Amino acid sequence: MNMRSLIRTLERATLRDVALVCLADALVGASFGAISVSGGLPLWVPIALSVLVFAGGSQFAAVGVVLSGGGALAAVATGLVLNARLLPFGFTVADVLDGPRWRRLAGAQLLTDETAAFALQQSEPCRRRAVYWLCGIALFVVWNISVLLGALAGGLIGDTDALGLDAAFPAVLLALVLPSLADRRTRTAAVVGAVVAVAATPFVPAGLPVLLALVGLLFAGRPTAEAAADEQNAVNGKKEAVR
Repeated sequence: MNMRSLIRTLERATLRDVALVCLADALVGASFGAISVSGGLPLWVPIALSVLVFAGGSQFAAVGVVLSGGGALAAVATGLVLNARLLPFGFTVADVLDGPRWRRLAGAQLLTDETAAFALQQSEPCRRRAVYWLCGIALFVVWNISVLLGALAGGLIGDTDALGLDAAFPAVLLALVLPSLADRRTRTAAVVGAVVAVAATPFVPAGLPVLLALVGLLFAGRPTAEAAADEQNAVNGKKEAVR
């Protein structure tokens, strides 16, 4: 089954959510490009970072370190700390990166919070693979184009904080997460993780609060037999609908 056929198996709501995330990423990418160039960095720096690193949070952090007077090593270390959160994500979506080595390397480059989140929402392997690659490729293209446009605009955008571009991305992610909070176990893990992250923020380097939030998983508890049966029935219902 080719990728086009796999994409056709995805629900319309999933495709809509991917499009919304791409839109939010476009705004944030333009903001990143503008901030980098207006801060005094050469045009090629944000473009190279976007292609080679492809991690918005790490890119913002690295550029922030450089613009504040920090060295290259400090910028790289900051980016690595932030990207460390992707390590557990890699284990959870490893099944979608099967195939030759070049395909696994390309898939690893596309691993982000968003691609992992969309893949984990799908119960069937073919759908997990389809939404992972669809979201990853779409985000990579949109992000790099928007960074380029933002960098070209440079100082023309002016104060990006005043436009609220930095709030667009987390707002869209929050909207995507809200339906999952209907499940009590998920809600418990999310609340505990959020409390831990917020409490740790003043005391640890940027990026570590997100990793510490994984503690919330310990409080989610194991699913009851009734909950597991309901989940299996839901999966079976989706399979019948597809058929």
